[in-house]
Amino acid sequence: MNTYDLWSDHTSADPLPTLARMRSDAPAIRLFNPYQDAPEWWVTRYDDVAALLHDPRFSRDKRKLSEQARARYFRVTELDQLDQHVLYSDPPEHTRLRSLVGKAFTPRRIADLTPRVEEAVERLLDQAEQHDTTDLLEALAFRLPLAVLTELIGIPEEDREKFREWTGILVAPADFTALARMATEFQEYLERFLAQRRTSPRPDLTSALIAAEESGERLTPAELMSMVFLLIAAGFETTGNLIGNSVWALLTHPDQLRRLRADPALTGSAVEEVLRYCPPVKNTTGAFPLEDTEFCGVTIPAEEMIVGSLLSAHHDPTHFPDPERFDITRTPNRHLAFGHGIHFCLGAALARLETTITLNALLRRYPHLTLAADPDTLRWKDGVFIRGMETLPVTWGDR
Repeated sequence: MNTYDLWSDHTSADPLPTLARMRSDAPAIRLFNPYQDAPEWWVTRYDDVAALLHDPRFSRDKRKLSEQARARYFRVTELDQLDQHVLYSDPPEHTRLRSLVGKAFTPRRIADLTPRVEEAVERLLDQAEQHDTTDLLEALAFRLPLAVLTELIGIPEEDREKFREWTGILVAPADFTALARMATEFQEYLERFLAQRRTSPRPDLTSALIAAEESGERLTPAELMSMVFLLIAAGFETTGNLIGNSVWALLTHPDQLRRLRADPALTGSAVEEVLRYCPPVKNTTGAFPLEDTEFCGVTIPAEEMIVGSLLSAHHDPTHFPDPERFDITRTPNRHLAFGHGIHFCLGAALARLETTITLNALLRRYPHLTLAADPDTLRWKDGVFIRGMETLPVTWGDR
């Protein structure tokens, strides 16, 4: 059934040729996921991925599935109490949850973080440059969003490393046992943390979420825990990879790096091109038709998962001329990296802010920043959703 081998090490390292073949062959392709032991439908063309993100016939709420379908696609039941958030809900529940969370996660709150993000970037770079060569992912790309998110949420600094371990397991679990252990430990921590915040509110996002109210409704305990889980798990890993992918893309395209150095005002446009060219999230979350549904000219059977490849959509030549070219001035650039419609990422503004500030600091401080390894030796992480490298060794050069 699966002739495309999406899950092999070779395809994981270089998925674009396989995705191009899938785009050419059919609008929707049924594959068999060897890790889930279950069928999945994949759409790879831009228009079809965008349509999938908007189509209300496909549910993201696993609670609406039959017991048999849940057992097939969601084998780690320990995650159930952490999945009751906006990413895995449908209207009207999604509308209520997003309205409640939006009151606490406002653009002004994000903009107010600018000085703290700038300070954190400078501090991390001061530490990193003590070594001639360093792994930028370890020294900066992941430490920055973890510090910002945990401070925003109110997590004590001494507990940050726990979240690094847990989110690492979540995006690339060794097996289902490791994933179940992570979910249990994460839930137990959040239960204790939220109990403390209910009795002792502080000026942080968690306390704001506890107090958030819309039409007399509040987040239930499970919804509150799930939202905090989502903000940490999704925001940390994705932003870390966006920063890493940005530096990798620029250092491996020296003409574009020179262009950006000559005109730092292009930083925002450069970040958007990274989001298209090598998005930190490569696929949509799985969605399910609750009955047999016609889509892309084929019938998707009820309760079979359907996934959209964001990475493939971003390299669809019908929407992006010369899509394999990395161009920091590309316009228009209507990528789907943060989703679309009702599921557009709440943390998009924060991810853009952190990445832009990081790139500006690197350009200003290190005019001779270079990779400290052959680009062909760098490995991309395994995992269903995340697109990012395992390491990114750099040298600072003369400063």
